[in-house]
Amino acid sequence: MTAQALEHDLVIVACAVSAGIHGALVGDHFAEGAGAGIGFLAATVLLAGLVVALTRRPAARMPVLGAAAVFAALIASYALATTTGVPVLHPDPEPVDGLALATKAFEAVGLAGALHLLRRPHTAAAFTLPRPEGTLT
Repeated sequence: MTAQALEHDLVIVACAVSAGIHGALVGDHFAEGAGAGIGFLAATVLLAGLVVALTRRPAARMPVLGAAAVFAALIASYALATTTGVPVLHPDPEPVDGLALATKAFEAVGLAGALHLLRRPHTAAAFTLPRPEGTLT
């Protein structure tokens, strides 16, 4: 396994972890208000879609760019949510909590990995999976 492939897998794991946490909190955020609930639902769907896209098309740059954009947006929106609030979605600042900080740590690692992958030349050979030899019976 190459370092590039390992870094790619790290981005996938960060997307999956963040999607799982956001998905688990959708109900709680809908209880706070429709805006917050829709935001968490949208984050879950986007992140889950990125997991699929990154897995199915490992040599493609667009899913990596999408992951970087989503991670950056989620980190920025949390910074707003805890300092000034997010207009329309969650106007009052929310307190900082451990689960949110852990989620942002995963997203920061995913963002760093995605940005690093975008700086390197992408080659399909770096992600080639071994093919079994022989015939299937």
